[in-house]
Amino acid sequence: MPIRRLPPETVNRIAAGEVVERPASAIKELVDNAIDAGATRIEVEAHGGGLTRILVADDGCGLSAEELPVALERHATSKLAPDEDGLWDLLRIHTMGFRGEALPSIGSVARLTISSRAKGASDAHSILVEGGQVGDVAPAAFPGPHGARIEVRDLFYATPARLKFMKSERAEALAITEEIKRQAMANESVGFSLDIDGRRILRLPPEHPGPQGRLARLAAVLGRDFQDNAIEIDQTRDGVRLSGFAGLPTYNRGNAAHQYLFVNGRPVRDRLLQGALRAAYADFLARDRHPTAALYVTLDTAEVDVNVHPAKAEVRFRDPALVRGLIVGALRHALAGAGHRASTTVAAQALDSIRAQQSPFPGYQPGPSPAGFSAWREGGWTPPTQRAMDLPGLSEVSARVEPSYSGDLAEVVREAYTNVAFEDRPMTDYRPADAPFDPVDFPLGAARAQVHETYIVAQTRDGMVIVDQHAAHERLVYERMKGEMATGGVARQTLLLPEVVDLDPAEAERVVARAEELAALGLVIESFGPGAVLVRETPALLGKTDAAALVRDIADDLAENGQALALKERLEEVCSTMACHGSVRAGRRLNGAEMNALLREMEATPHSGQCNHGRPTYVELKLADIEKLFGRR
Repeated sequence: MPIRRLPPETVNRIAAGEVVERPASAIKELVDNAIDAGATRIEVEAHGGGLTRILVADDGCGLSAEELPVALERHATSKLAPDEDGLWDLLRIHTMGFRGEALPSIGSVARLTISSRAKGASDAHSILVEGGQVGDVAPAAFPGPHGARIEVRDLFYATPARLKFMKSERAEALAITEEIKRQAMANESVGFSLDIDGRRILRLPPEHPGPQGRLARLAAVLGRDFQDNAIEIDQTRDGVRLSGFAGLPTYNRGNAAHQYLFVNGRPVRDRLLQGALRAAYADFLARDRHPTAALYVTLDTAEVDVNVHPAKAEVRFRDPALVRGLIVGALRHALAGAGHRASTTVAAQALDSIRAQQSPFPGYQPGPSPAGFSAWREGGWTPPTQRAMDLPGLSEVSARVEPSYSGDLAEVVREAYTNVAFEDRPMTDYRPADAPFDPVDFPLGAARAQVHETYIVAQTRDGMVIVDQHAAHERLVYERMKGEMATGGVARQTLLLPEVVDLDPAEAERVVARAEELAALGLVIESFGPGAVLVRETPALLGKTDAAALVRDIADDLAENGQALALKERLEEVCSTMACHGSVRAGRRLNGAEMNALLREMEATPHSGQCNHGRPTYVELKLADIEKLFGRR
């Protein structure tokens, strides 16, 4: 079979299959070009899901008449230049685009028009490409002082078979919206606008560069709830910086769609980064829940390869273990700094549930008059047939405490709470030494009652807190066990007969190389010839365990993530189970001192705002919200 050279038109269409997968990917390439051109405002319009028409306009540096035809040649780009030795370095990419494939690829499968005025030029010019056929440069009208307007019509008209693989117009429009959101989150100093079928979808003004501007942009894209429940991340290790914002564990979602990852300002979808994010939250969320985050990794361009795929959505790190360790460590440090804080959406969900229950009791009918009790006395309203005292549980008060802290007792309480810190300051620092002490000034307030022997009701200065005593104490016991495990090591149990585990030679080598790390976690192994590992001791916490399955899971984790997550997660799962059985059970009556002690320990313990499965341990209702429930506001 003879070898033939492919014509340029066919080569461009092959490239288009990689670069221009759908309308959203075409818009991504055009927006990348606008950002590389120094644009401060980018306008995007799409019709028919982007298949009928796409327009991307920017105020960047623009293109001259001489550059327009060159820009349509394959592998022609302004973003790479040879060094002093005449070498073209693909390991130091400082721009979003660099391959020179986007414009010729789009032009080979659509009708492409580029209109542009170069910065400092008086005239504007345009060029037309239809199905790969490039027209002549001609004078054109242009509304701005400089920039470019790129219009794409009838995408994939030259390759009708590709149209069969497109989704519905609505699905393509959603993909375009998601792409612009990612670009906007990556470039907070650039203003974005998006119109789809004539409808205004996004209007994002430019923000000041920096954490505050970035958070404002994230709030505009992801919603105000994300801003209220996000923790700032900013850590650097060995030249790699991780910044951005991550949501509290109780502010979680049912899928990973709300995880946004950026490397050197480039939106990416990377398994390493996603795995690190999952590992950081593994201790706080159930397996079917996912955290929300917008994380930005910044490092030397020579340490990351962005030339892995034409779409440039995948990257490869020279030191993946460093990047992964930084993400896990920085996130866990930030979550620990959040202390007992829970997401604000917990209270909102509770209030919505209360409002949704229009008929709280069977047979209950609201009175027709706002006069309430007066209307009943005057015969205008018939009360429910069920008497209030007959309502189940209404008269079952588990415990009640109304302490009065005054005199000598106040000094005793003050002394007991002096070492409880909030925001790195003892609580007694918040008032003068001679001021009367009132526990309602604590973040979780003062315990007032226990209801149904399960929930603690506490009063704060501006509202109330309801605590699930079992979930809260479970987290406290779990954190205590983890601390003891970290400081004292993991107890081991010696196998009566050491077990030989057969592995692939490469897997066995990876596992044996981490023998010291595994020994610190209670698993003692050694090499047993090529392709085999000998297990001598296992963690005592696991009890009777399948050593072979455990080692194979560890080998899989080392191959995928570079760390033995399987063992750590199993140990943490055992600790979680033991903490559940060793904590205060629902149905146990607590006295006032025990309830207040639980509240104070929650305030001083990291991650106490959620249980081991990501559920909230308490709900805080502000006084203003309670007044709204009763129509006072």
